[in-house]
Amino acid sequence: MKKLLVLTDFSAIATHAAEYAYFLAEHLKANMTLCNAVIVAADIPLAGLASWPLEESDTFVQNSDEEIQLLKKHLEASDRGGNYQPIISLINDSGTLTNVLNDTLEQSQIDLVIMGAHGGDGVHTFLFDARCRNMIESIHKPLILIPSKAKFAPIKRISFATDFKNPDDDLKFIYTLISLAKQLNAEILLTRVYDGSHQSPEFEQWIKNFLVELSDIANYPNIYYRMVKSAGTETGLDWLCEHGQVDLLAMVHRQRGFFNNLLHESDTKKKAGEVSIPLLIFQD
Repeated sequence: MKKLLVLTDFSAIATHAAEYAYFLAEHLKANMTLCNAVIVAADIPLAGLASWPLEESDTFVQNSDEEIQLLKKHLEASDRGGNYQPIISLINDSGTLTNVLNDTLEQSQIDLVIMGAHGGDGVHTFLFDARCRNMIESIHKPLILIPSKAKFAPIKRISFATDFKNPDDDLKFIYTLISLAKQLNAEILLTRVYDGSHQSPEFEQWIKNFLVELSDIANYPNIYYRMVKSAGTETGLDWLCEHGQVDLLAMVHRQRGFFNNLLHESDTKKKAGEVSIPLLIFQD
């Protein structure tokens, strides 16, 4: 991970996410780009984006330029004990967020996109807030969602949540995660949320072989397996975020399978607390 793209609309949540991204960039020894999209034509605004009359566009673009420069100075002035100072570049273009983002991703070598989001009541509402959902569906780069309660702490344990129904396909994302974990010197927990049904000896042996082979090929021994018993995917992930002692939760967004089950799950019997750890979403 050498370059992070950080989306901002200058809100408190977006600023917190930018601060977290800068903290992460320090540890990854990566550089970052702050990106803001300005809608200047009179139109229906999208969530989180401002909309202004066309005749005032120059003034508001200039104000936005000033805001993004101030945010850059704020980040550069922050000192959280890192021994590397990321280089910050700026993008402040007119257009919808999706168009500005896609143009940026086409023209720049971006490894990771980062944006802020309200914590929400549990993983489901956090992930499928309209703005987060739109971003998850729109881009084909790894996306980290930063909740407003995320703490500035080193990432030492990453949980990759999966149902192991697509193990060969999971591997390409796990290898990307291993690359990130190596830079952070973090453990990876391959986490399966299951309903408590009996685990066959064949599956237990398969997962042991899978871990050994994965560790050998990736040349990274800090990979472990964990099962979380839960009545539902959402409930299990909420428990993992609150009590699993992980610093980053990673999942793969597929049209079918684990992520899609989470989308359609309706387990609302027990409200979870606000999500407080970042969520990394891979787009299949």
